[in-house]
Amino acid sequence: MASQRIRKAVIPAAGMGTRVLPATKVMPKEMLPLVDKPLLQYSVEEAVAAGCDEVILITGRGKVTMEDHFDRAPELEASLERRGRTDALELVRSITSLARIVATRQSEPLGLGHAVLQARDLIGDEPFAVLLPDDMVEGKVPCMKQMVEAFELTQSTILGSEVVEGDAISQYGCLDCVPNAKYPRLLNVSDLVEKPQPDEAPSQNAIIGRYILTPRIFDILEKLEPGRGGELQLTDAIKALLQYEKVYGFSFEGTRYDAGDKFGFLKATVEFALKREDLGPPFREWLRKQTF
Repeated sequence: MASQRIRKAVIPAAGMGTRVLPATKVMPKEMLPLVDKPLLQYSVEEAVAAGCDEVILITGRGKVTMEDHFDRAPELEASLERRGRTDALELVRSITSLARIVATRQSEPLGLGHAVLQARDLIGDEPFAVLLPDDMVEGKVPCMKQMVEAFELTQSTILGSEVVEGDAISQYGCLDCVPNAKYPRLLNVSDLVEKPQPDEAPSQNAIIGRYILTPRIFDILEKLEPGRGGELQLTDAIKALLQYEKVYGFSFEGTRYDAGDKFGFLKATVEFALKREDLGPPFREWLRKQTF
């Protein structure tokens, strides 16, 4: 069987962002700026860096600004051109050519599994990536690029994973897994548990917002009964997928920030700013002078 490659990425972005209210009362969580780019753009750029040329946004009511961000802005471009702001003009125009952006709407917030299912007709019969914009991963090699390289070896579903400490595992999907003997960063998965109690968790390996899924997941999601919270849980669908094919966890290299949480968003903002060549030195110097 010929090896398949990952050409398409799905970005679920229909949630209400209640953890960062009131900022998200009218602004989509995915459009919150991390330094000077919205969270959503970081996800699109990560997908492109991993080799994807088509990005499918799963949107909801009141989220048209996400599509507009990747569209042309004639009035803004004309204004920048008149004022000779060529650097800003090139920056604005570059956003529109990152990838082919397609949007489809999730009519009701029925869970991550339901959001992924909305992309079925656009994905077709091929494996695809899923990136959650509020999970920011900073590393020398983009997280999804690392996972795509692992997929090229396995041709199987791969779940981004990191070890979390203590009771935090109860906030995540959890892997029952052992290290792969051949590839150190791969984990052989035998089971998944959605948000287990700490004393019932099979490991401290949490699933984070990066997935590579095979198209069989759609058939499972179509028949899946609602799980925790009355929603279609993607974790439940992947658990069922284990009956048919191998599933791997992947311990990525890099630092993850939960940018859908106020404290996590603040940490990500500081860290990303400090790593910028243009902002890092003056920002670091300013921080040194503060008396907190």
